[in-house]
Amino acid sequence: MQLGTTIAAIATAIVPEQGSIGIVRLSGPEAVAIAQRIFRGRKDRAWSSHQVLYGHVVDPNSQTVIDEVLLLPMLAPRSYTKEDVVELHCHGGLMPVQQVLQLCLSQGAKLAQPGEFTLRAVLNGRLELTQAESIADLVGAKSPQAAQMALAGLQGKLAQPIRQIRAQCLDLLAEIEARLDFADDLPPLAEAGIHTALNQLLEELEIILSTANRGELLRTGLKVAIVGRPNVGKSSLLNAWSRTDRAIVTDLPGTTRDVVESSLVVGGIPIQVLDTAGMRDTEDQVEKIGVERSRQAASQADLVLFVLDAQAGWTEGDQAIYEPLKSRPLLLVINKIDLATPDLTPILEQFPCHVKTAAAQGTGITELEQAILEQVHQGQVTAANLDIAINQRQGATLTQAWQSLKQVQQAIAEQLPLDFWTIDLRAAITALGEVTGEELTESMLARIFSQFCIGK
Repeated sequence: MQLGTTIAAIATAIVPEQGSIGIVRLSGPEAVAIAQRIFRGRKDRAWSSHQVLYGHVVDPNSQTVIDEVLLLPMLAPRSYTKEDVVELHCHGGLMPVQQVLQLCLSQGAKLAQPGEFTLRAVLNGRLELTQAESIADLVGAKSPQAAQMALAGLQGKLAQPIRQIRAQCLDLLAEIEARLDFADDLPPLAEAGIHTALNQLLEELEIILSTANRGELLRTGLKVAIVGRPNVGKSSLLNAWSRTDRAIVTDLPGTTRDVVESSLVVGGIPIQVLDTAGMRDTEDQVEKIGVERSRQAASQADLVLFVLDAQAGWTEGDQAIYEPLKSRPLLLVINKIDLATPDLTPILEQFPCHVKTAAAQGTGITELEQAILEQVHQGQVTAANLDIAINQRQGATLTQAWQSLKQVQQAIAEQLPLDFWTIDLRAAITALGEVTGEELTESMLARIFSQFCIGK
C-alpha cells in the first residue's frame, strides 16, 4: 500500500439480482477530482462535505450514462480514512457497481487491497489498531452479543486498559533509567515498590487475557454434532431446536443419509448444529458414506449430543457408538421420554451430564440449551455478560508482555543489574504497543488486514 494514491473499491456485498443499493468508495487526494469527471448533477449545486448530491455517472469519453446515483463527498479530515472520500450509491446488483468501479479505475484510481481503507484510517490516526480489528469482528459477528463485544472494542474499551498498562510500564522504565543516568543525584531505587507495581500490572494483564477463550467462542461459535443410532430422534431434535423442518423425519431407520446443518444462537453463542446419519452397520453404499461422514463430524465437533432412545434404553449399538466418543466433550440427550421407558437409573448414574427431551413434542429444548451453556462455561458467567474480549493475535502479544514483566520480577529477585530490568521492560512495552498500534511493523499490518474484505 502507498499513501498518497487514490484507491477505489466496492464497499457493499454484491449478489446478482439482489440488493437495492451498491456503494463504490473512493479515498485519496484525487477522489473528488475523479468523481467530478464521471458525475453529472445539477450545475447549481456546490460540492460540500457530507451533503448528498443526485445525478448520473457518465463515461467522460463516450458520454454514455452508466447509472443513476447519489454521491456523498466526505472531505478530509472528516472521513473514515481522514482523506478525501467519495461514495457513489448505485443501484444494487452486479453490473451497475462493477461498471462504476471500472470507470473510477480508468480515471486513475487504483483497486484497493483487502482492508486498505481501514489500514489508512489506522496509519492516518483515525483509528487505533484494536478498533480496526473490532470493525472486522463487527462485520463478521454471528450473534447480537458478538456484535456488542465488537462495538465495545470499536469504542476503545479494549485499547484503554492496555494503553494504561503501557503508560505505567513507561513510567517504571523512566524511573529505572533515571537511576542508571543519575545514580549519584537520586535516592536508591525502591525495589519493593517496583515489585508491587509489577504485580498489579500482571494482575491487570491476566484479567484481559482471561477473556480470550470466551471472546473466541462468541466470534467463531460452537460446532455441535447430534449423533446416535438410527431412529432415536436426532432429526426431530434438530427440527424442534431450530423450529424448522430442516431434517426429514420418518419412522424408517436410516432416513438421514448425510450431515444436515443448522445455525442457531444459544445464550449469545453462535452454534452450528450438525444432524448426522444414524450410526450402524449397513450394506447400503449411500448410507455407509453417510455413517462415515457422521463419524468425521462427531470427531471434529466441539460438543457431541449423544441421543439415546429412552424407550429402548442402552443397547449394544449405543455402546459401539459411544466407545470412540467417550473421550470427547459429550452431553447425553435421553429422547422420547413421553413413551413408556425402562429403568434408566444406571444410565443416569453413568452420565451425570444429561437432559431429557421429547423432541417430537418439542419439550426439553430449553433444558437442552441450558445444559449446553453449563457444559461450555462450566458453571461460570455466560459469554453474554462479556463486555470486551481479545482475539488470538492480541492474546499472543499480551502473553509476551506478561512473560516479559515476569522476567523483570525474576531479574529483581536475582539481584541482577538494572540494565537487565530495562531489557525485559522495553520488550513488554513493545508488545503492548503492538496490540494498540503504537508499535507498528509492516509484516504485522499485512497479516492483520489481509483478513479484511476489499471494500473495508
